[in-house]
Amino acid sequence: MRADVRAKLRGGGDLVMRRSPAQWWFGSRAVGRLAVLGYHGVEDPAGFARQLDRLLRIARPVSLDDVEMAVATRRPLPGRAVLITFDDGERSVYEHGLPLLQERGVPAVAFVIPSLLDTDTPFWWHEVERLVAADAGDGRTAAQWLRHLKQVPDAERLAAIAGLRDGHEPVRQTQLTTAEVRALDAGGVRVENHSLTHPLLDRCSDADVRAEITVAHDALAKILGRAPQSFAYPNGNFDVRAERVLDELGYRSAFLFDHRLSPRVPDHGLRISRLRVATSTPPDRFETILSGLHPAVHGLRGKG
Repeated sequence: MRADVRAKLRGGGDLVMRRSPAQWWFGSRAVGRLAVLGYHGVEDPAGFARQLDRLLRIARPVSLDDVEMAVATRRPLPGRAVLITFDDGERSVYEHGLPLLQERGVPAVAFVIPSLLDTDTPFWWHEVERLVAADAGDGRTAAQWLRHLKQVPDAERLAAIAGLRDGHEPVRQTQLTTAEVRALDAGGVRVENHSLTHPLLDRCSDADVRAEITVAHDALAKILGRAPQSFAYPNGNFDVRAERVLDELGYRSAFLFDHRLSPRVPDHGLRISRLRVATSTPPDRFETILSGLHPAVHGLRGKG
Protein backbone atom coordinates (compact mmCIF):
# COMPACT_ATOMS: atom_id res chain seq x y z
CA MET A 1 0.00 0.00 0.00
CA ARG A 2 1.29 3.46 -0.92
CA ALA A 3 2.54 5.70 1.90
CA ASP A 4 0.08 8.49 1.05
CA VAL A 5 -2.84 6.06 1.17
CA ARG A 6 -1.70 4.70 4.53
CA ALA A 7 -1.41 8.26 5.86
CA LYS A 8 -4.99 9.05 4.76
CA LEU A 9 -6.29 5.90 6.41
CA ARG A 10 -4.48 6.75 9.64
CA GLY A 11 -5.85 10.27 9.47
CA GLY A 12 -9.36 8.92 9.07
CA GLY A 13 -8.87 6.70 12.08
CA ASP A 14 -7.67 9.66 14.14
CA LEU A 15 -10.79 11.63 13.20
CA VAL A 16 -13.05 8.71 14.11
CA MET A 17 -11.36 8.35 17.50
CA ARG A 18 -11.57 12.06 18.22
CA ARG A 19 -15.33 12.12 17.47
CA SER A 20 -16.08 8.94 19.38
CA PRO A 21 -17.85 8.75 22.78
CA ALA A 22 -14.64 7.19 24.11
CA GLN A 23 -12.80 10.48 23.47
CA TRP A 24 -15.33 12.33 25.63
CA TRP A 25 -14.93 9.77 28.43
CA PHE A 26 -11.15 9.75 28.28
CA GLY A 27 -11.09 13.55 28.04
CA SER A 28 -13.19 13.97 31.18
CA ARG A 29 -10.90 11.55 33.01
CA ALA A 30 -7.78 13.37 31.78
CA VAL A 31 -8.83 16.53 33.65
CA GLY A 32 -7.40 14.90 36.76
CA ARG A 33 -4.18 13.68 35.16
CA LEU A 34 -0.78 15.15 34.25
CA ALA A 35 0.15 15.11 30.56
CA VAL A 36 3.93 15.21 30.09
CA LEU A 37 4.52 15.65 26.37
CA GLY A 38 7.73 14.04 25.10
CA TYR A 39 9.01 15.70 21.93
CA HIS A 40 12.36 15.44 20.19
CA GLY A 41 12.87 18.25 17.69
CA VAL A 42 10.69 21.04 16.31
CA GLU A 43 10.53 19.75 12.75
CA ASP A 44 7.25 21.62 12.10
CA PRO A 45 7.37 25.07 13.73
CA ALA A 46 3.91 26.05 12.47
CA GLY A 47 2.46 22.80 13.80
CA PHE A 48 4.14 23.34 17.15
CA ALA A 49 2.73 26.87 17.33
CA ARG A 50 -0.77 25.49 16.76
CA GLN A 51 -0.25 22.85 19.44
CA LEU A 52 0.94 25.44 21.96
CA ASP A 53 -2.04 27.67 21.21
CA ARG A 54 -4.37 24.72 21.67
CA LEU A 55 -2.75 23.84 25.01
CA LEU A 56 -3.17 27.41 26.22
CA ARG A 57 -6.89 27.20 25.43
CA ILE A 58 -7.68 23.82 26.98
CA ALA A 59 -4.87 22.97 29.41
CA ARG A 60 -2.66 24.43 32.11
CA PRO A 61 1.04 24.47 31.17
CA VAL A 62 3.23 23.86 34.23
CA SER A 63 6.97 23.96 34.85
CA LEU A 64 9.36 21.26 35.93
CA ASP A 65 9.53 22.98 39.32
CA ASP A 66 5.75 22.65 39.61
CA VAL A 67 5.90 18.93 38.90
CA GLU A 68 8.78 18.35 41.30
CA MET A 69 7.00 20.34 44.02
CA ALA A 70 3.90 18.17 43.57
CA VAL A 71 6.05 15.07 44.03
CA ALA A 72 7.81 16.49 47.10
CA THR A 73 4.72 17.86 48.87
CA ARG A 74 2.14 15.35 47.55
CA ARG A 75 -0.07 18.30 46.60
CA PRO A 76 -1.84 17.77 43.27
CA LEU A 77 -1.10 19.87 40.23
CA PRO A 78 -3.96 21.90 38.75
CA GLY A 79 -6.46 20.14 36.51
CA ARG A 80 -5.38 19.59 32.90
CA ALA A 81 -1.74 20.16 33.85
CA VAL A 82 0.71 19.69 30.96
CA LEU A 83 4.52 19.74 30.95
CA ILE A 84 6.46 20.07 27.68
CA THR A 85 9.75 18.18 27.37
CA PHE A 86 12.30 17.61 24.59
CA ASP A 87 14.82 14.78 24.42
CA ASP A 88 18.35 14.77 22.94
CA GLY A 89 19.01 18.48 22.41
CA GLU A 90 18.20 18.90 18.73
CA ARG A 91 19.15 22.30 17.31
CA SER A 92 15.58 22.97 16.22
CA VAL A 93 14.54 23.26 19.87
CA TYR A 94 16.81 26.29 20.18
CA GLU A 95 16.20 27.69 16.70
CA HIS A 96 12.42 27.25 16.49
CA GLY A 97 11.07 25.96 19.79
CA LEU A 98 12.53 28.57 22.13
CA PRO A 99 11.06 31.63 20.34
CA LEU A 100 7.60 30.02 20.11
CA LEU A 101 7.61 29.05 23.79
CA GLN A 102 8.85 32.48 24.88
CA GLU A 103 6.20 34.28 22.82
CA ARG A 104 3.54 32.40 24.75
CA GLY A 105 5.19 32.27 28.16
CA VAL A 106 5.14 28.46 28.20
CA PRO A 107 7.88 26.70 30.19
CA ALA A 108 9.59 23.54 28.97
CA VAL A 109 12.48 21.15 29.65
CA ALA A 110 15.27 20.02 27.31
CA PHE A 111 17.19 16.87 28.20
CA VAL A 112 20.57 17.12 26.47
CA ILE A 113 23.59 14.91 25.77
CA PRO A 114 26.61 16.93 26.94
CA SER A 115 29.27 14.91 25.08
CA LEU A 116 27.82 16.19 21.78
CA LEU A 117 27.78 19.90 22.60
CA ASP A 118 30.11 22.06 20.51
CA THR A 119 30.74 19.18 18.08
CA ASP A 120 29.61 17.94 14.67
CA THR A 121 29.23 14.38 15.98
CA PRO A 122 25.82 12.99 14.99
CA PHE A 123 23.30 11.30 17.23
CA TRP A 124 24.19 7.65 16.84
CA TRP A 125 20.75 6.71 15.44
CA HIS A 126 21.01 9.47 12.82
CA GLU A 127 24.44 8.16 11.89
CA VAL A 128 23.06 4.65 11.41
CA GLU A 129 20.26 5.98 9.22
CA ARG A 130 22.71 7.92 7.04
CA LEU A 131 25.16 5.03 6.78
CA VAL A 132 22.44 2.57 5.80
CA ALA A 133 21.18 5.06 3.21
CA ALA A 134 24.75 5.10 1.82
CA ASP A 135 24.55 1.31 1.29
CA ALA A 136 26.36 0.29 4.46
CA GLY A 137 25.18 -2.84 6.22
CA ASP A 138 23.82 -6.15 5.02
CA GLY A 139 20.60 -5.25 3.25
CA ARG A 140 18.60 -4.49 6.38
CA THR A 141 16.68 -1.23 6.46
CA ALA A 142 17.62 1.55 8.87
CA ALA A 143 14.54 0.70 10.96
CA GLN A 144 15.63 -2.93 11.16
CA TRP A 145 19.15 -1.92 12.13
CA LEU A 146 17.93 0.41 14.86
CA ARG A 147 15.56 -2.19 16.25
CA HIS A 148 18.44 -4.66 16.39
CA LEU A 149 20.90 -2.21 17.94
CA LYS A 150 18.45 -1.34 20.71
CA GLN A 151 18.22 -4.98 21.74
CA VAL A 152 21.88 -5.99 22.01
CA PRO A 153 24.47 -5.31 24.77
CA ASP A 154 25.93 -1.83 24.49
CA ALA A 155 29.42 -3.06 23.55
CA GLU A 156 27.88 -4.95 20.64
CA ARG A 157 25.95 -1.86 19.55
CA LEU A 158 29.13 0.22 19.49
CA ALA A 159 31.03 -2.46 17.55
CA ALA A 160 28.24 -2.78 14.99
CA ILE A 161 28.16 0.98 14.38
CA ALA A 162 31.95 1.00 13.97
CA GLY A 163 31.54 -1.75 11.35
CA LEU A 164 28.95 0.29 9.46
CA ARG A 165 31.36 3.24 9.35
CA ASP A 166 34.13 1.20 7.72
CA GLY A 167 34.83 2.51 4.25
CA HIS A 168 32.30 5.33 4.38
CA GLU A 169 32.64 9.08 4.68
CA PRO A 170 32.14 10.31 8.26
CA VAL A 171 28.61 11.45 9.07
CA ARG A 172 28.46 15.00 10.41
CA GLN A 173 25.70 16.86 12.25
CA THR A 174 25.93 20.33 13.77
CA GLN A 175 25.06 20.15 17.44
CA LEU A 176 24.06 22.74 20.03
CA THR A 177 26.81 24.86 21.51
CA THR A 178 27.29 25.43 25.21
CA ALA A 179 26.31 29.08 24.67
CA GLU A 180 23.01 27.97 23.08
CA VAL A 181 22.36 25.54 25.91
CA ARG A 182 22.83 28.37 28.41
CA ALA A 183 20.46 30.53 26.34
CA LEU A 184 17.83 27.79 26.42
CA ASP A 185 18.16 27.45 30.17
CA ALA A 186 18.01 31.21 30.74
CA GLY A 187 15.09 31.55 28.32
CA GLY A 188 12.64 29.26 30.09
CA VAL A 189 13.59 25.90 28.60
CA ARG A 190 15.20 24.20 31.56
CA VAL A 191 18.24 22.12 30.55
CA GLU A 192 18.65 18.75 32.28
CA ASN A 193 20.49 15.42 31.99
CA HIS A 194 19.94 12.83 29.24
CA SER A 195 23.13 10.79 29.86
CA LEU A 196 26.60 11.36 28.43
CA THR A 197 26.28 9.51 25.09
CA HIS A 198 22.67 8.20 24.96
CA PRO A 199 23.18 4.44 25.25
CA LEU A 200 20.34 2.18 26.32
CA LEU A 201 21.15 2.00 30.00
CA ASP A 202 19.52 -1.39 30.51
CA ARG A 203 22.03 -2.78 27.97
CA CYS A 204 25.06 -1.28 29.77
CA SER A 205 27.42 -2.56 32.45
CA ASP A 206 27.08 -1.32 36.02
CA ALA A 207 30.15 0.89 35.62
CA ASP A 208 28.89 2.39 32.37
CA VAL A 209 25.46 3.14 33.84
CA ARG A 210 27.08 5.10 36.65
CA ALA A 211 29.53 6.90 34.36
CA GLU A 212 26.86 7.86 31.81
CA ILE A 213 24.88 9.65 34.51
CA THR A 214 27.59 11.09 36.74
CA VAL A 215 29.97 12.35 34.05
CA ALA A 216 27.05 14.02 32.24
CA HIS A 217 25.88 15.44 35.57
CA ASP A 218 29.27 17.02 36.26
CA ALA A 219 29.60 18.38 32.72
CA LEU A 220 26.18 20.02 32.80
CA ALA A 221 26.80 21.44 36.27
CA LYS A 222 29.90 23.18 34.91
CA ILE A 223 28.02 24.52 31.86
CA LEU A 224 24.91 25.68 33.71
CA GLY A 225 26.41 26.81 36.98
CA ARG A 226 24.01 24.56 38.87
CA ALA A 227 23.61 20.83 39.39
CA PRO A 228 21.05 19.06 37.19
CA GLN A 229 18.17 17.57 39.13
CA SER A 230 16.09 15.88 36.43
CA PHE A 231 16.80 13.03 34.01
CA ALA A 232 15.20 11.41 30.99
CA TYR A 233 16.04 7.73 30.47
CA PRO A 234 17.55 7.37 26.96
CA ASN A 235 15.04 5.74 24.64
CA GLY A 236 12.75 5.61 27.68
CA ASN A 237 14.44 2.43 28.91
CA PHE A 238 14.08 2.40 32.67
CA ASP A 239 16.90 0.80 34.66
CA VAL A 240 16.86 0.34 38.44
CA ARG A 241 20.65 0.80 38.63
CA ALA A 242 20.26 4.20 36.98
CA GLU A 243 17.50 5.07 39.41
CA ARG A 244 19.80 4.30 42.35
CA VAL A 245 22.51 6.60 40.95
CA LEU A 246 19.97 9.38 40.40
CA ASP A 247 18.75 8.98 43.95
CA GLU A 248 22.32 9.19 45.27
CA LEU A 249 22.84 12.43 43.31
CA GLY A 250 19.67 13.95 44.74
CA TYR A 251 17.66 14.05 41.53
CA ARG A 252 14.10 15.19 42.05
CA SER A 253 12.56 13.75 38.87
CA ALA A 254 13.18 11.33 36.03
CA PHE A 255 11.06 10.59 32.99
CA LEU A 256 10.07 7.50 31.05
CA PHE A 257 8.83 7.43 27.44
CA ASP A 258 5.98 4.99 27.92
CA HIS A 259 3.14 6.89 26.17
CA ARG A 260 0.98 7.21 29.27
CA LEU A 261 -0.64 9.96 31.27
CA SER A 262 0.62 10.47 34.80
CA PRO A 263 -1.33 11.16 38.01
CA ARG A 264 -1.54 14.82 39.07
CA VAL A 265 0.79 13.74 41.85
CA PRO A 266 3.17 11.28 40.14
CA ASP A 267 3.41 8.02 42.07
CA HIS A 268 7.21 7.93 41.84
CA GLY A 269 9.31 11.00 41.11
CA LEU A 270 11.99 9.01 39.28
CA ARG A 271 9.50 7.14 37.07
CA ILE A 272 7.21 9.80 35.61
CA SER A 273 5.28 8.79 32.49
CA ARG A 274 5.35 10.75 29.26
CA LEU A 275 3.28 10.85 26.09
CA ARG A 276 5.03 10.41 22.73
CA VAL A 277 4.23 13.31 20.44
CA ALA A 278 5.81 15.30 17.61
CA THR A 279 5.32 18.83 16.35
CA SER A 280 4.03 17.25 13.12
CA THR A 281 1.37 15.19 14.95
CA PRO A 282 -1.99 15.91 13.24
CA PRO A 283 -4.58 17.83 15.33
CA ASP A 284 -7.02 14.91 15.69
CA ARG A 285 -4.30 12.60 16.98
CA PHE A 286 -2.92 15.33 19.24
CA GLU A 287 -6.34 15.58 20.92
CA THR A 288 -6.62 11.82 21.48
CA ILE A 289 -3.07 11.70 22.83
CA LEU A 290 -3.89 14.42 25.36
CA SER A 291 -7.05 12.63 26.46
CA GLY A 292 -5.30 9.29 26.89
CA LEU A 293 -7.46 7.54 24.29
CA HIS A 294 -4.64 7.12 21.76
CA PRO A 295 -2.27 5.62 24.38
CA ALA A 296 -5.02 3.28 25.58
CA VAL A 297 -5.81 2.02 22.07
CA HIS A 298 -2.15 1.49 21.24
CA GLY A 299 -1.57 -0.19 24.58
CA LEU A 300 -4.31 -2.71 23.72
CA ARG A 301 -2.61 -3.30 20.37
CA GLY A 302 0.70 -3.89 22.13
CA LYS A 303 2.20 -0.68 20.73
CA GLY A 304 2.14 1.43 23.87
